[in-house]
Amino acid sequence: MSDVSRVFDAVTYSLIVPIYNEEAVLPLLFERLDKLAAELDGPTEIILVDDGSRDRSARMIVEKVKTTPNYRFIALSRNFGHQIAITAGMEAASGRATIVMDADLQDPPEVALDLVAKWKEGYEIVYAQRLSRDGETAFKLATAHIFYWVMKRLATVDIPENVGDFRLVDRVALDTFLAMPERDRFVRGMFGWMGFRQAAVPFHRAARAAGETKYPFWKMLRLAANGVVGFSDFPLRLALWLGSLISLVAVLFGVFVLVLAIISTDLVHGWASTVVIVSFLSGINLFMLGVVGIYVGRIHTEVKRRPLYVVGRKIGFHEGNSPDPAHGKVIP
Repeated sequence: MSDVSRVFDAVTYSLIVPIYNEEAVLPLLFERLDKLAAELDGPTEIILVDDGSRDRSARMIVEKVKTTPNYRFIALSRNFGHQIAITAGMEAASGRATIVMDADLQDPPEVALDLVAKWKEGYEIVYAQRLSRDGETAFKLATAHIFYWVMKRLATVDIPENVGDFRLVDRVALDTFLAMPERDRFVRGMFGWMGFRQAAVPFHRAARAAGETKYPFWKMLRLAANGVVGFSDFPLRLALWLGSLISLVAVLFGVFVLVLAIISTDLVHGWASTVVIVSFLSGINLFMLGVVGIYVGRIHTEVKRRPLYVVGRKIGFHEGNSPDPAHGKVIP
């Protein structure tokens, strides 16, 4: 069946699943997504976004899309990252409600039914909140707890603890999200900033069904940094406090050196003024670098106006079911 000859019904639900080197889990993922689509009470499209996989994931998805009319495939031209892949999928979604979940089945697709039930109560955003996290190391659990603890105290938006990107978003909230042009994305923080009526659905997070985690420590650290910098001015205030503290210490040290110069004749000439001036200017410099560096880095990223992502190919869409991305670029 060709893409043109497909018959598309009005879509109620759009399932967004980012994929990166997940060939080991894809057969089971397809099975559970098919079952979920059959249980949902409206026409459902399943959009799989390949984020530059290097294994057989893309080939397996293409085979599935060609045999299953409600599957869609977006292949990014390279690995742009999990948050960008989510955005690419949401920009292509046409459903009244969009559900984002990970491919490793740690986000059980069946929980989407509970998200839908809560959505029908009138909530625009329904997020899945983890009650437990099976198969994760003590280090991962500890760092996750620290992350949420830090975000709760520093962020200017409410980011619930133990909540990832597994959530349902109503079309009204999704359109608001897609109007946000920022480049360094922290998706859960962006949804928190938007407001709307939000509700939680608790679930037990299962261990990864197959394959290895695609979020090593350094990626988690970068995501945390985007969250703190994007939704808190604490780094700026920290630079101010640290610079002011060092300057104060320099002034006190200058007083000490002055007293020492008065009561002692062994002081090396020029040493006191050099130490005081260098210490004082170091504190001021740290303050200025902290403030200017963060702002310039963010501004530099924004003013380049590069697309968030580049789509290498799309399969399963037709003209009128594949809107032009607001933040990406499609290779003709």
